[in-house]
This record gives sequence, structure tokens and C-alpha cells, in this order.
Amino acid sequence: MFPCKSPQEAIDRLQDIHAASVQALHDALARFVQTRVPPTPEERARFRYPEIRVTYAPDGPPPVSQRAYAKFNAPGIYTTTVTHPELFTDYLLENLEPLVGEYGATVEVGLSDAEMPYSYVIDGVTDLGVGDVPPQELARWFPTPQLTAVGDEIVDGEFEILQGQPRPLALYDGLRVDYSLKRLTHYSGTEWRSFQPWILFTNYARYVDEFVRWAIDQIRQGGRYDSLICSGGVTIDASNLDDDPEGRVAASPWRKYQMPAYHLTTKDGQGITLVNIGVGPSNAKNITDHLAVLRPHCWLMVGHCGGLRQSQRIGDYVLAHAYLRKDEVLDRILPADVPIPPIAEVQMSIQQAAMEVTGESGEALKRRLRTGTVVSFSDRNWELYWGRERRLINISRSIGVDMESCMIAAQGFRHRVPYGTLLCVSDKPLHGEIKLPGTANIFYERAIGEHLKIGIAAIEKMRLDGVVLHSRKLRSFDEPPFR
Repeated sequence: MFPCKSPQEAIDRLQDIHAASVQALHDALARFVQTRVPPTPEERARFRYPEIRVTYAPDGPPPVSQRAYAKFNAPGIYTTTVTHPELFTDYLLENLEPLVGEYGATVEVGLSDAEMPYSYVIDGVTDLGVGDVPPQELARWFPTPQLTAVGDEIVDGEFEILQGQPRPLALYDGLRVDYSLKRLTHYSGTEWRSFQPWILFTNYARYVDEFVRWAIDQIRQGGRYDSLICSGGVTIDASNLDDDPEGRVAASPWRKYQMPAYHLTTKDGQGITLVNIGVGPSNAKNITDHLAVLRPHCWLMVGHCGGLRQSQRIGDYVLAHAYLRKDEVLDRILPADVPIPPIAEVQMSIQQAAMEVTGESGEALKRRLRTGTVVSFSDRNWELYWGRERRLINISRSIGVDMESCMIAAQGFRHRVPYGTLLCVSDKPLHGEIKLPGTANIFYERAIGEHLKIGIAAIEKMRLDGVVLHSRKLRSFDEPPFR
């Protein structure tokens, strides 16, 4: 391990080691494809992730900080492996600078023992011609992904800290991050590097159409947003605005991807990503498991729900303050009796955004926007079991029902990503107003634009106001130092 004088020097060395490891693996693959000459043991020893080691050995009381992260819970050695340090530079500095500057920690960088799978350094089976080589032959000579080495034990509090052994420095190591980066590209139909730190989720394709229209308008105005990167390989920017941009996006092969994503970018890297997660909690868990490794600032659910109160009207809003998780997908990992708290800063931003976009406040806004409990089921036809579910919905005081929102919030809580939910009432199943084709179309046209603008405005408020979102309520008593 090489001692570093500053966080920036540590990051520079991480970049050098990672680049050298990737290049060595890439070169050996190219040679093997052409000549079938495998790497020597000495060459394979270079196919490894860089490691960063931070040592905290205080000689006095620890500094007092209200910050939720970049702090130590105990003296000791903390380590993790790192991938793509050149793209995580801001995140690394955000965490390392306080640890070194405030706590006096020392930093070392070197080559780890963790091998880098060959599939994580190539761009699909066509890269280098690896698709022409039987997978079992590649696996014989090159590192491959091993599921036994990829897990969320640190995230889920199952990591065992042994006396005298290093503690985890971060929630995810390099192998776990690379695993998710490849999955993000696979599911979204966009390069993972395009994802922005502010994320909107929706469960209806019509929100995508509205987002694309709004994004193109923002680019036309020449403000802070400079491009829209779309699932299916289409990019819209100032150079091609006159070439029917909406038509090009609609005609792109986005349907090939399970959860298409659309990235409205800015020069400072503080843009907005919209992901259409489709229907169901399993999709919601899938995409958030992978997005979490990017350490986004916040994710919001802007979708539809069934209204459960007689006083609600079609087009009213539900701002979730509590979540009744009946989808059961996470129950073995995060038991349903673990409360998912609202993030006050997110809630306030959504409410203020609703006031600004609707132009309503006070009692007028209260008639349209209700706060309360949202219940999520994994069965879309939960109404068929109303007799069984009635009592729980009643005593929980739930005001909205859907399939995804509780999972989005629970995953935010689990992965320490600030979260929020603003839903729009599309039907009232308990009061005879069920979702039918004709009524649904009228509702969609009226409600989608305003709803989406509230979500975007909430994100803009949090970004512009510099709201401290990474709340201590998302951190446990024995957390890794990194956010």
C-alpha cells in the first residue's frame, strides 16, 4: 500500500491503478482471442481492483459533526475496493476530505486481492471478438463474476466485524458497483454514465412523453439543460432540435428495454433522470438495487394510485407520509415491521413545489393534496380480496394504493438514498370510480403535465436551496464512513 499525502493524491493513484488493471485485462483478452495464448499467472495478478485504506487512530476526543456521513464510529482501519474512480471523483472527495481534514485520518492506496471480471471491461460480446470464444474457455483463463463475492451484507447490516480485521469503508465495493453498472445499461437501454443524481420514477409511459416534451423545450430555451439522452440510442441537443426530436425519440427502439431511462443533462452533472419502471414492486426493487451504487442525491416516485377516501377526486394528489408494505418482496431483507420514515426536507420541497405549480395554497391546496399512508400490493387485482384486506387498510388509515411506492421508499431507506412519493389519484376502486379506457384517457391528458412538473420543481428546489438531504435518520449506529 502506498501512503498518500492528500485525498486528491489518493484518487489520482486509484485512477492510475484502475486504468492499468483494465488495460492489462483488455490486452490479455485481445491476445487470447487472436492467438489463444492465455495470461500468465504474473499477468493475471494485475487483473485486480485498486483498494483504498483509511486509518483512524485518534489521540483525543472525536470532532463533533452534525453531518450524517464522512465520520468514524470507532478507531480502526477501514477499506474498500474501487472501480471507475475517475467518474466517482466528486463522491470520493466529498467523503475523504472531512475524514482527513477533521479526523486526521491517513490514507493508503494499492492493488487489492479482488479480481476484476473480464466481462466488466468489455462492451458486450462484440468487443474484441470475445463472442467468438466459448464462454467456458474464457472462464478457464480469465476472472468471471462470482455471485458468492457480490452481496449487500454491508447494506443490510449482516457484515461481521472481526476483532483486528479492517472495517468496511463504503456500502459497496468495486465488484458490487461494476455488477450494477452493467445491469443499469442492460435494463435502461442507456449507458450507465448518463444517469443523473436526481431521479424520478414513474409507472406510466405517458409520463415519459411529457418529460421528453418538457426536456426538449428546456434545451430550446438555452438554459442549464443541454442534452436529453434517451433509451434506444437517441440524443437530443441544440444541434438537432430542428430534426423532429419528439418523433425521433418515439421511433427509437426503447421498447427493447425493460425499464427505459431518459437523462436530461447539465454541464455541472446535476441533471434529472426519469425511469419508467413499469408495473410492480419487483421492477422497483431491481432498478433501485442498481441505481443505489451511483449514490444519487434523491429519488422520487411520481405515478398513479387508487384513492381510498370518498372525499378524494380523480386528479387529486397523495403525498405519502407513511408506507404500508404489503408487497412482501423485501420482507426477508427488511422486515415489514421496520418503519420507513418520511424525509422532512423532501416532503417540504414536494409540498412547496405543489403550491408553486398549481398556484393553490392553504385550504384550496388541502382539498387537492392529502398527506397520509400509502399501501402497496404485489397483486394488481388486490380488489378481488377486499374482504381480506379491508380491516388492515381501515386501521392503517391508508389514503392511496399502488404497487411500487412502498418499494421505492423502502429501498431508499435500505440503501441510504433520500426518497419521496407524490401520487396522482387515477381511480377510486372502493367508491365505484374504477379505471376504464375512456375515463382514463381524459384523466391522463389533464393530470400528467402538472404532476410531472411538481416532481421536477421539487427536485429543482432541493438542488437550488442546497437542502441537506442525506439525513441521519437513514444511517444506523454502526455505518461505514462513506455516504
